[in-house]
Amino acid sequence: MQKKALTKEKIKVVLKNLHDLYAGAESELDFNSPFQLLIATILAAQCTDKRVNQVTSKLFKAYDSPEDFLKLTEEELGNWIHSCGFYRSKSKNILATCRILVDRYNGEVPEEREQLMELPGVGRKTANVVISNVFDKDAIAVDTHVFRVSNRLGLANADDVLKTEEQLMKNIPQNLWSEAHHWLIYHGRRVCKARKPLCGKCLLSNECLYYRENNKV
Repeated sequence: MQKKALTKEKIKVVLKNLHDLYAGAESELDFNSPFQLLIATILAAQCTDKRVNQVTSKLFKAYDSPEDFLKLTEEELGNWIHSCGFYRSKSKNILATCRILVDRYNGEVPEEREQLMELPGVGRKTANVVISNVFDKDAIAVDTHVFRVSNRLGLANADDVLKTEEQLMKNIPQNLWSEAHHWLIYHGRRVCKARKPLCGKCLLSNECLYYRENNKV
């Protein structure tokens, strides 16, 4: 973990470069409704978006609402989502969430982070994904890519996701929170990879604390 942070001026440079690289970046999960995004994001925990999209492309054609999902048993839903990993707990949480949506919210997905976080299988990251992507609320969802990239670059210097989110909220203008979180995800998937980051191809290396430290710049 870096023991330094970028200056305000260098943060501006990094954000501009990320914007130039990934302007228009958006969620790589396929969805057509708040409910579909909620379910897809639950499934995406410790699973790739590509795999989730393969599963939901068939699942959402057969079951497209909380009411539809509640026709399934945990075992039946588990058969649909088996390849996403942790399918038993995800199946249990998804059906419990669908029951709450039907009983408490008339089948609709609530728009507030706190309400979403009361749903089984929904943590702060998942809630932030939903409110930023479908309800146009400013939020930064710190997944493994955002955590890794922001701390390597020096946009944050934190040991956990909550502190990382808090620091990013301070270092990034609020109107850019939702966009910037996509920029960081794209950069993490394409360049700043976990095991072998492509530092030689990275256009952010001049500012990046990780690069400077590991290359003694």
